[in-house]
This record gives sequence, C-alpha cells and structure tokens, in this order.
Amino acid sequence: MAETGGGVTVTDKIKGWFPERVQLHLAMLALQFGYAGFHVVSRAALNMGISKIVFPVYRNILAFVLLLPFAYFLEKKERPPINLNFLVQFFFLAIVGITANQAFYLLGLDNTSPTFASAIQNSVPAITFLMAVVLRIEKLRLDRKDGVSKVAGTLFCIAGASVITLYKGPTIYSSSPSLHSVRAASPVLQSLGDANGKSWALGCLFLIGHCLSWSGWLVLQAPVLKKYPARLSFTSYQCFFGVLQFLVLAAFMERDINAWAIRSGAELFSVFYAGVVASGIAFAVQIWCIDRGGPVFVALYQPVQTLVVALMASVALGEEFYLGGIIGAVLIITGLYLVLWGKNEERKFMLLQVPTDHGVPRLTGHNKSITQPLLPQSTEGV
Repeated sequence: MAETGGGVTVTDKIKGWFPERVQLHLAMLALQFGYAGFHVVSRAALNMGISKIVFPVYRNILAFVLLLPFAYFLEKKERPPINLNFLVQFFFLAIVGITANQAFYLLGLDNTSPTFASAIQNSVPAITFLMAVVLRIEKLRLDRKDGVSKVAGTLFCIAGASVITLYKGPTIYSSSPSLHSVRAASPVLQSLGDANGKSWALGCLFLIGHCLSWSGWLVLQAPVLKKYPARLSFTSYQCFFGVLQFLVLAAFMERDINAWAIRSGAELFSVFYAGVVASGIAFAVQIWCIDRGGPVFVALYQPVQTLVVALMASVALGEEFYLGGIIGAVLIITGLYLVLWGKNEERKFMLLQVPTDHGVPRLTGHNKSITQPLLPQSTEGV
C-alpha cells in the first residue's frame, strides 16, 4: 500500500477522513439507491414489453458469470466438497429463492407499482419470524418484551399487507403538470410507460407470494449454510439452477423466439442493471455492511429504499399514490421496526445469559438465532 509522509498509508488517511461508521452509513444509502433503481428499472423493462421469463434468465446468467470467478478463487479454502446431497438442497432452494421469488415479484410489480412492491418487502423480517415460530425453529416468548414486540410487529405487517391488497382508496398524489410536460417532451420517459391499467389486488397477492418465498428461503437456507458456509459459491449454485429452472418454464410458456431478442438500449440497460448492479455490486456491498454493522443495522435502512423508489417512480413512471397503499406502507414499516427492536432486545438478553470466558461473552450454538440475518445476504432474494 502506498505511503504518505510519516509512514501513514492512503487507507489510513481515508479512514481518518471517513470513520467506519460514516462509511457504513454512506454504503447503506448507496445500497438503497441501487435497490430502488432496480425496482424502477424492472418496472420500466416490463412496460417496454420484455418477457417475464426472459428477463430473469438474462439477469441470473449475468449474476452467475459475475459471481463464479470470485466464488472459485476466494472460497477455495472454506468451500466444502460438493456432493449429491448439497446439489439437491441447492436445487430446491433455487426453486424457492430464485424461481418462485423472482417470478412472483415480476408478476406483482407488473400489476402494482415499484413503490408498493418495495413497501411490501418491508414485511419480510416479520414473515420470516412467523415462519420460524411455526416451524419451531425459533421460540415465541410472550413473557418478555422482545417477544411481544416481534408479535406486534408481525401483526402490523400482516395488517399493512392486507390494507394494500384489499383497499386501494382515492388518489392522494399524482405527478404535477410540470412533470407531465417533462415526460411528454422526453421520448425516453414516454417509453417507460405509466402506472395505469393494472389488476391491483392480483398484483398484491403475487407480491405477498414473493415475500413468502423470500422468507421461506431465508429460513430454509440457514441449516444449509451451517454445513456449506461458502456463501458466494452457495449463491452461484442457486443462480445456475435458477437459470435452468427458468429455461424449463420458458420451454412451455415463452415459445416466441423473438421474445429473447434485446430490442433497444433501454432493455439492454435494464438487464445489465439487474444482473450486474442489483445482483453483483449490491451483493458485495451488503455483505460488507452486514459483516461490519450487523443485520439489524442493514434492515433499519430498508424503508429508505421505499422512499427513494417513490421519488424515482413518480418522475420516471408517472406513478400515482393511493390512500390504501400509503396506510399499508406505514403499518408495514411500523411492524418492521417493532420486529427489529424485538430482535435487538433479544440479542441483549442473550448476551446477559451466555457463559463467559474470563469475562468475555462466549456465544454458543444454542444462543444464535437461526433466522438471522433479517435481510438476505444475497440480492438474489429480490
């Protein structure tokens, strides 16, 4: 590493200017903007007519090609030998976490809007907690405030998702005339389409299926990662199987050969963004943030994404906001923070209960929460 005067490296100077905590906040803000862009870019691609089967195939091929060399070279020492048992588990995890997850997301996004797709995703930690309790992976402790908080948060998220699905309500906000004139003068923005003509309730049901798939993937992957801790390789295998599964679907559902053609630069950009930025760069940034700041810190920034998506979608897509969606989003975000607060209090309680080695807390397998992390450490869940 290059050194400056006095033996101080450039890295040390950067750390002096930007302490790690500041770096974490900046990285999380950039991450939310990246994910927000993915919601808007995906909706724009659907509005331009790209196939809901072709889009995830290209996306996962790009993600696989991007992750494969890093997985191969960086995880040589920690990657266990592959066997048939692992391959079967990766295949079924890909069905839940890649194929069903992404298919439900695109179907839901096509019938609702980027803002409310992002809003409903805030319910994933609560659904994950509920699944873990039902499967008896996590104990429900109503005798402690952390348990009550997690249950209340889960109920808030369920209520919010129900409101978004069942009650659309009147329009609260629509693009101003000045934005309409900008869109009318811009062929690029006009090509993105608008947010009208959708089956709202059906779209919300698809998005709930997306969240259920995402949460199920979080719960089911935990025991596999204990035996196969090479996360990059783990994700690469799932991308590979996800591509195969979408190709099988395409054989039955997308027989038009012209659907595989990228017809414009905007479609090419949307595929590139989804595969490289949302499934590659964002993956690396989120891994670093979770490692340095913890899963709760990362999850706390999730609502920022919803706000950024709302701003982007109103400009690029002419999206309108409805009373039911706003009420539901507030309920879901409130539920998210209740669940996260409960998880944080649970950790504090665990640290008080664990045995110590010379005064230093020693975490045991019994004390670790199987449902962590609250957010997936792979953007393939999106």
